[in-house]
Amino acid sequence: MGDTTGIRKGAVIQHQNDLYVVTDFQFVNPGKGSAFTKTKMKSITTGKSIEITYKSGESVEIVQVTRQNMQYLYKSGQFYSFMVQSTYETVELAADVLGEDIKYLKEGLDVIGMFHETTCVAVELPKKIQYMVKVAPPAVKGDSASGNVTKEAEMENGLKVQVPIFIKEGENILVNTETGDYGGRSGE
Repeated sequence: MGDTTGIRKGAVIQHQNDLYVVTDFQFVNPGKGSAFTKTKMKSITTGKSIEITYKSGESVEIVQVTRQNMQYLYKSGQFYSFMVQSTYETVELAADVLGEDIKYLKEGLDVIGMFHETTCVAVELPKKIQYMVKVAPPAVKGDSASGNVTKEAEMENGLKVQVPIFIKEGENILVNTETGDYGGRSGE
């Protein structure tokens, strides 16, 4: 048993005799009234998604998951293949398990898999991931004077990110996986 402070993305919660994995959550502290946590969860058994709002401090039954280091290998049809680094076992995950995180995947990316018993129920990405800029239009003289100091660039995996106008094709940059924003140039 726990309370709402244990709710985070990838957490497994027992609700109405079923297990749900948290796909998204938001802590809200309004000016008036008590704080609460809004969650989006997906049933592990049925795949059905639900939204639940918990009052701050409310009891929540959080189920323990094991964390294992995995590496993204490739996409095959509707499934994404990962290798568990400790056993070299291949785990295939459907797109709905990964959710919005799919856009950040690139070959060789190290992630953390959350396992309930023997089933991988969620994947945790690093906070920042390095990408090589594949397409970045050149900066146009006068852009900064008009207040336009960013441009859209495409990464090696097809991800599109707003970057500063000085970023060029072939550069390595960091992207924040929580916000999808440019996170600076890479040191490599």
